[in-house]
Formats: sequence, C-alpha cells, structure tokens
Amino acid sequence: MTPPDTASPDRLMTIAQVADRLGVEVRHMRRLVHERRIPYIKWGHLLRFDPDDIETWIDANRHHAVARRGR
Repeated sequence: MTPPDTASPDRLMTIAQVADRLGVEVRHMRRLVHERRIPYIKWGHLLRFDPDDIETWIDANRHHAVARRGR
C-alpha cells in the first residue's frame, strides 16, 4: 500500500497538463524546471509533477494585495 503523501504514477501530471493548469506554454514550464523554480519529478527522461506539490507551489508564490491607508 502506498502512503497517502507519496505521489503515485497514476495521479502525476505531465508537463503539458501543468502548463495548461497554469495557463502558460510548455516552453515556459521547461524553463521553470531548468531553473529549478517549480517542484518536479525526473523519472528517467520524463518530467512529472505531483498535483499537491503544484498547488502548494502556487499558494507559496501567491501575492496578496495590500490595502493602502487613507492619504
């Protein structure tokens, strides 16, 4: 039995799926991987992404607007 926090191959995302999720081109995704700016799994020559890691990465890179005080 696989522990629930371990990524199983049947639920890993491809680079095209993550690019679609983020609304970017696959080329941009490859640059993020090359610069090690996004979590990924290298499986032989394949790149795969854990959906939970991607959601955590999105949340960690989220910037919230700051309300300005009256002038």
